[in-house]
Amino acid sequence: MQSVDSTYFLTFTEVKKRIVISVSNDLSTDQRVQKQCRFLSESGFEIALYGRKLKDSTPLERPYFLRRFKLLFNHGFLFYAALNTRLFVALLFAKADAYYANDLDTLPANYLASLLRRKPLIYDSHEFFTEVPEVQNRPFVKLVWKFFERICIRQCDLVLTVSQSIADLLQSTYKLDKVFLVRNVPYERLQINPVSKSEIGVAEHQFLLLLQGTGINIDRGAEELIEAITFLDNIFLLIIGGGNAMSILKAKVDRLNLTEKVIFKDKMPFGEMMRYTAAADLGLSLDKNTNINYKFSLPNKLFDYALAGIPVLTSDLHEVKKIVEGYNIGDVIDTHDPQVIAQKLESLRSNKSQLAVYRKNTSALLNELSWEEEYRPALQKIREIV
Repeated sequence: MQSVDSTYFLTFTEVKKRIVISVSNDLSTDQRVQKQCRFLSESGFEIALYGRKLKDSTPLERPYFLRRFKLLFNHGFLFYAALNTRLFVALLFAKADAYYANDLDTLPANYLASLLRRKPLIYDSHEFFTEVPEVQNRPFVKLVWKFFERICIRQCDLVLTVSQSIADLLQSTYKLDKVFLVRNVPYERLQINPVSKSEIGVAEHQFLLLLQGTGINIDRGAEELIEAITFLDNIFLLIIGGGNAMSILKAKVDRLNLTEKVIFKDKMPFGEMMRYTAAADLGLSLDKNTNINYKFSLPNKLFDYALAGIPVLTSDLHEVKKIVEGYNIGDVIDTHDPQVIAQKLESLRSNKSQLAVYRKNTSALLNELSWEEEYRPALQKIREIV
């Protein structure tokens, strides 16, 4: 009788641990979640990803299980209630060895499913949610979210976040032993084929600024940036993305007769967005220090600009400034006065040698920072708890 190869038997019977990941957006442009899923999948886990489906959501194909919910409500209390109710039911009956909640708005459903099924719970806080501008002037709403986070976070087996300052805040606020830092650094270097400036509607020799992001909201400096453009000649601004300030910005551009100098593009897939990003001469991140969340934020766009090899101009925020000055990839401005912004932009445009230095230094950042290395300590913890 022929013997069975034991190595074949082990391979055949090996079952991957399944991590169920959830997020409140439609999954199309969330690079952090895509990096989570890809890295965990390549590290030997089976992945199931849950999110939302909106009217304008683009079809998605991913090499793992994907499910998107249609909800009747898209904002306010009813949205969060509907999201967590629908998500809880799905999680409760899903095949899962661990639950992975992205941001506080998906944590309650994950917490309950984890509690009832006695499965590990992972919480990735993309921001300091209880201090976002949307709840700053709504004391009751803020109190409710703080209650949920305080209750749920104590059940978490692993907590991650996007900047050291937010990690320290979460750790001290909720008396946690450790919060893992995983910044929004690139997963890998990309071969980016930039679009031509002429495709954008700008002459090749003209200086092109870029502001991009899925959360171009109030207090992110875009209004003052548009006003700064009125003081400049032959400098053009491309804005890519969405957010609650977009309608205000478009109205402002019309009112100031800047439609030929300020160009808007809707949210687009990451690869396409990076082609536009690489066409720019300078990337912008001008969030204001109006709340704790913005103060300690470390936006995706900062690393997107570096990945595209373009220098940056940023506002004087703690975590952002550490990256910009630490790697010398751009300049920092400590005011949102439109005239001063205009002067700084003109100064940068005229200093081609300095811009070249900033561009070159983006390579040093990419050589040192990678998603794989950033996520490795968290991966080790996940292997221990799942």
